Amino acid sequence: MLKNKLGITESVKLMKEEERISKNRALELFEQGILDTFEAGTFDTLSKIHKYLFDDIYDFAGKVRTVNIAKGGFRFVPVMYLSAALQEIEQMPQSSFDEIIEKYVEMNVAHPFREGNGRSTRIWLDLMLKKEINHVIDWSQVNKEDYLLAMERSPVKDTEIKLLLRNALTERVNDREVYMKGIDASYSYEGYDVYKTGELKKGKEYAKKCSR
Repeated sequence: MLKNKLGITESVKLMKEEERISKNRALELFEQGILDTFEAGTFDTLSKIHKYLFDDIYDFAGKVRTVNIAKGGFRFVPVMYLSAALQEIEQMPQSSFDEIIEKYVEMNVAHPFREGNGRSTRIWLDLMLKKEINHVIDWSQVNKEDYLLAMERSPVKDTEIKLLLRNALTERVNDREVYMKGIDASYSYEGYDVYKTGELKKGKEYAKKCSR
């Protein structure tokens, strides 16, 4: 289990606290207009999102990982090549839906953080879509199993993930309900589904209180 600021030593309890605290933070990003102040498509923005979500929980929040990681037999970009990979990804074009998804797929392959990559990168993806083509993904319309399989195959062929996400596009870019349901769906892909974002208490002070 990952070392954490909460001093929790039970993995199930850590997952619950991580979900509760970071979902509150995710809601703050939207409700306080913080996301709209970030530049779309940069690693600096992704790092800021990750730090905002997980800073009350992990010391490594917002920091590039220093260990090699793998998932389901797939090895993400090795640490020795990670910095160069992130620079290349940042320079990728993002003026169309296809370009944005291609950039998202490459960032997923990089997996720059020790934990919380998927949840933070999907917010990063929506910010690009919102600022570049005035759409976001309604993640509540994206089936978990379909998404995970499509992402698993995306480094080889991204046609499937593009089709899946294109079919879930919405113009409701500033809709609070779409955002909250999207956060819940995004978290459920990673197995975090105890709390509903709309039912949690809001605010930075509450998040800080939970971390003590």
